[in-house]
Amino acid sequence: MKNIVTVIGLLFCFSTAFAQKTISASDIMRDVKNGKAIEISNATIKGTLDFTFMDEALPKLPKRKSWWNNGGSNTIEKQITNKVSFVNCVFDDDVLAYIPHEKSGYTFVANFEDIVVFKDCTFEQKAMFKYSDFEKNTNFSNTKFKGDSTFKYAKFDRDITFENTSFEEPATFKYADFKRFVSFKNSVFNESAIFKYTEFKDGVSFRNVKFEEDLNIKYTKVSGEFDITGMEVAFDIDSKYTKINGKSFNKYLMKR
Repeated sequence: MKNIVTVIGLLFCFSTAFAQKTISASDIMRDVKNGKAIEISNATIKGTLDFTFMDEALPKLPKRKSWWNNGGSNTIEKQITNKVSFVNCVFDDDVLAYIPHEKSGYTFVANFEDIVVFKDCTFEQKAMFKYSDFEKNTNFSNTKFKGDSTFKYAKFDRDITFENTSFEEPATFKYADFKRFVSFKNSVFNESAIFKYTEFKDGVSFRNVKFEEDLNIKYTKVSGEFDITGMEVAFDIDSKYTKINGKSFNKYLMKR
């Protein structure tokens, strides 16, 4: 009996030692604002992470009369100069680098000048990275996107990986620009995957990727490696006007 109690006690201590800590999103954003490198692991993040700092920027902006006659750009960009690294973290609320604010008419976007890591993470809600520029190496491997996610118009200047990543809702990379090789190896798209107009300028891997619904690669351009070994698409592939090293998608398949 004594041994059993000892074992249970040790197991409790072990699980407690490795339990995730809870960190407030507001504390993280304060550190971002103060220029501190963000390096967090084994944590649950409570609250919305707004990398655009929209609430801070809005009061300083002039009111726009309309979308079409006020002139100038309606996009307000925030440059995040800090390293941003999250490993084995859970985000219980939205993670936002893109916010279209209907009332003011402004769109808020965050760009990342340093390394960005969201590895082994879970996004429970929205993950919005539309229009974001990622200037250094970026890692979204082994991550789960449970809510809406978008990388539409995003630009990736350096190394980037989405290996072993799962998307439970429709995922869009429409107009995304990958300047270096990107791997989606072993990833799963549970709903539609949109890569329309996407440019892969140094190759892409969809090795063993499972597309549980449609795959849209219409107008997609690939230069370099195009690895689709073991790729599975449950429904339709729209490859109209797709170019793989200057050749159509169908011609590429015929040569394999």
